[in-house]
Amino acid sequence: MNDSKLWLLPGQLDSHADRTAGLDWLAAQWAGPKARMVAVAPDSGIEWSAGLPLLSRVDQPYDPDSCFYLGRLPDGPVFARMLPQAQGEVRELLDDIPSGDIQIVFAAAALVNWHSQAGFCPVCGNATKVEPPGWSRSCPVCPRELFPRTDPAVIVAIRDRDNRLLLGRQPVWPPRRMSVFAGFVEAGESLEQAVHREVAEEVGIKLESVCYFGSQPWPFPRSLMLGFTARARTTQQQIDGEEIEYARWFSKAEFTQAVAAGELLLPNAHSIARRMINGWLGDTLPL
Repeated sequence: MNDSKLWLLPGQLDSHADRTAGLDWLAAQWAGPKARMVAVAPDSGIEWSAGLPLLSRVDQPYDPDSCFYLGRLPDGPVFARMLPQAQGEVRELLDDIPSGDIQIVFAAAALVNWHSQAGFCPVCGNATKVEPPGWSRSCPVCPRELFPRTDPAVIVAIRDRDNRLLLGRQPVWPPRRMSVFAGFVEAGESLEQAVHREVAEEVGIKLESVCYFGSQPWPFPRSLMLGFTARARTTQQQIDGEEIEYARWFSKAEFTQAVAAGELLLPNAHSIARRMINGWLGDTLPL
């Protein structure tokens, strides 16, 4: 599947048809010969087998408190299994995950991360319990039903009037990695206002136009990335030194040379940031 269209097409995972299924049905699906699982830890660690994220159950028993039904693929059911820890880390392995499995891995990571943080009711503080098949929890005291949270975040590719692209670097990233700019939406602001604010805070640049690009889930731990492109009204940078430690305008020739020389490490291939950068290189970005 073309990564540029991955999140634009209907998902291949049918996650709603069996949401009301009972424990007996779920246990039978888990025990079936075609069932597979994605085994992940609350910190987005992931278990692999020969480089594949979709594993057989390896004779693990079904446990409704740690085995969550993700849905059904054409060839069988898929579950997420919560692990206490795992060696691999989803974000660092994204380039190795087949495009067709990304939605499943992201759903598993998002669900496991949420369950690991939703053990207590936010209203009364009592312990919550998993409601099969794993897409909600309930508080037995309130009573209250809880569902997985998604936090909106904006990500923006900024170009100037000469079609140069601005890339920045966060201090916590691996050496040489740079990317476009992103941040969480704050209470009481629109997505476009969040774009203007984040760019002004991080690099001190003012924008003259903002255009929606697309979206992508980013379950680390529970974001929805809402992508935009923008034209810069000013180009002089004022780096904040905390979120961003360095930023640079790249022409296409400078960008290509830096990548070829190993001076610039790009975002993961399945990320919306990489999709934006590829769109800039291919002259397909809006604005």
